Amino acid sequence: MDDKTRIEIEAAAFRAFSEHLRRRTDVQNIDLMNLAGFCRNCLSKWFRAAAADRGEEISYEAAREAVYGMPYDIWKEKNQAEATPEQKQQFADTKPLHAVIGGGR
Repeated sequence: MDDKTRIEIEAAAFRAFSEHLRRRTDVQNIDLMNLAGFCRNCLSKWFRAAAADRGEEISYEAAREAVYGMPYDIWKEKNQAEATPEQKQQFADTKPLHAVIGGGR
């Protein structure tokens, strides 16, 4: 497979994954973090880091909108529930396993 085709396939997979997360508003970011070590915000940060690696500037809010399909504040108001104490504890317990976003952040 040539690089152009691979990149097109990767981009299509990203779009499909983002669309899946948009449909699954029942799945909270904290649940994603606790189970998989990443969430929609991480994906937004990876998107922004990939742009920066190519010399493109994109704001974090614009990257979030690319992932969430709407401004984050609207998504949060419509879909985000308050994390339970148990979820917060699991988040803290699994922190060493959370995603690394460019440069070790």
